[in-house]
Amino acid sequence: MNTAISSRDERAFSAPALLVAGAFFMEFLDGTVIATALPDMARDFGVTAVELNIGISAYLITLAVLIPASGWIADRFGARAIFTLALAIFTLASVFCGLSTEVHIFVAMRILQGVGGALMVPVGRLAVLRTTPKHQLIKAIATLTWPALVAPIIGPPLGGFITRYASWHWIFFINVPLGLAAIILSLRIIPDIRETERRSFDLSGFITTSVAMVSLVTAMERLGDRQPQIWPTLALAALGFGCLLYSIRHFRRAAAPMVRLDALQVPTFRVTMYGGSLFRASISAVPFLLPLLFQVGFGMDPFHSGLLMLAVFVGNLTIKPATTPLIRWLGFRRLLLINGALNVCSLLACALLTPQTPVWAIMLILYLGGVFRSIQFTGVSTLAFADVPAAQMSDANTLFSTASQLAVGLGITLGAIGIRLGEQVGDWLHLTELPGISFRLSFVFIALICLVGMIDSLHLAKTAGSSVSEKKK
Repeated sequence: MNTAISSRDERAFSAPALLVAGAFFMEFLDGTVIATALPDMARDFGVTAVELNIGISAYLITLAVLIPASGWIADRFGARAIFTLALAIFTLASVFCGLSTEVHIFVAMRILQGVGGALMVPVGRLAVLRTTPKHQLIKAIATLTWPALVAPIIGPPLGGFITRYASWHWIFFINVPLGLAAIILSLRIIPDIRETERRSFDLSGFITTSVAMVSLVTAMERLGDRQPQIWPTLALAALGFGCLLYSIRHFRRAAAPMVRLDALQVPTFRVTMYGGSLFRASISAVPFLLPLLFQVGFGMDPFHSGLLMLAVFVGNLTIKPATTPLIRWLGFRRLLLINGALNVCSLLACALLTPQTPVWAIMLILYLGGVFRSIQFTGVSTLAFADVPAAQMSDANTLFSTASQLAVGLGITLGAIGIRLGEQVGDWLHLTELPGISFRLSFVFIALICLVGMIDSLHLAKTAGSSVSEKKK
């Protein structure tokens, strides 16, 4: 009898987790496949690919603005209603993106898509977190994290395949059957949870946070340009940090803030917000740097470069079943330190690659890198919520989602900065004749960023997250 009850309890949280993970995958994949289709889309719209990049920027900025408000919206109107609405908005916007014939219509539909995406990810995660018992949290988080690891790897080659053998329109149309199925399932299995306390909307906090997020995201995008305009970019960054500091001060003093910051007092959550953000930034740089290393540095064609990248994807997936036993065996502190060091080594190994490196060796390095990043990503994401009280889960989820969104942009920016630093160091050390040296040195830079992010893990107690890992010593 107890076994049957346990089985029903497990299905009660595993079904929503699988649905939410599938929705995440649709959203993350949509954001990555578009990059390879930009030249074809630009040709149809009669603009350059650089000009059409505004469609990507508009989407990211919409995410940055609305994610901080997602927790309040879910608490007020219910997770099931908002998650289902987010799926509907995202699916409908996908249809209109595929039907767009002019740039301004496409950009407007990408903004609408961003509205759906901004609500889909954090609200879906919140629904899972609130219904998952602590002892099953590792499994639930492992299910939720795979889309963020897999989509950036398979997105570009998939986008190229769809564009070549169908048309760029199908990058968006493919979301329609997936979205409709997800909407039907959402109405059936997503729990209808909401806060009993009805907080008024914190308009002041929303405005200042929106300005902060837009400024920071735009500044990071500009810093990633080949020749950034330094002073305007620094001014944007200063405005963003200024508004962010003001928002933090406001959230601490307001009677009913949009986001409560109490979760930052939880040591394990605080570590994943600070050091964990640097780690998330470092792994976000990898899908950006590897294709450049292979195609620009080593002269590979996109097809063979994409085949090599699949090794990262295989590493991400094959280690998933072992992640939970590893966390239970080592505990969070030892796992994050040991595996974090291995992750740094895998990044440094990428700096040693050359055009003469055997294919099997390249694939082994990428496979192991995928393994280590998957373990670390799951560990950090699970530890974030391991010790957070149920009453603070919504605000913690909002903070985590906001930090994660910024980390993605920061990772690409750091990758671009690493390439420029690699060019300068290569010139200084007279290494410019070495193929792909600037890209290889950028992996050293990213590895150092990842190493700095590990410092926070040293402050964790040996029993950190023990209610989840069930490791007492």
